[in-house]
Amino acid sequence: MGWELKTDRPIYAQLIEQIELRICAGIYPPGSRIPSVRDLAQEASVNPNTMQRALAKLEEDGLLYSHRTSGRFVTEDTEMIRKTRNKLAKEQVQVFLKKMKDLGFEYGEILSIISDLAEEMME
Repeated sequence: MGWELKTDRPIYAQLIEQIELRICAGIYPPGSRIPSVRDLAQEASVNPNTMQRALAKLEEDGLLYSHRTSGRFVTEDTEMIRKTRNKLAKEQVQVFLKKMKDLGFEYGEILSIISDLAEEMME
C-alpha cells in the first residue's frame, strides 16, 4: 500500500489517516511493531519530524504505544481498532454522499445505485 499524500491538507494529518488505514487493514496487526520514524518517513518521502508528529498523535490517541528501547507498537485493543475503522468508513461515506448530493441525486436514488452496485459485486 503506497503513501498517497496530497497538497490540499496538512501532510501530518494525512499521515495519521494512512497509518490508521494500515492498522485497520491489518498491514500493522494488533501488537505488532511498526517501522521506525526514519524508515516510515523515508517510505512516505516526508520529513522525519512530520512523521514523528503523526506518530505522537496516534500514540496520544492510544492507537500506538511505545517501549522505550524497542520502538512503537500497535495497540492490542481490538475495540479501539474497530472504532477507528468505523470512523474511517463514516468519513468516506460522508465524502461520497456530499458528492452525490452535489450531483443532484436524491436519497432514494443514492440507495438504489448503492444497492445495484452491491448486488453486482456480490455475484
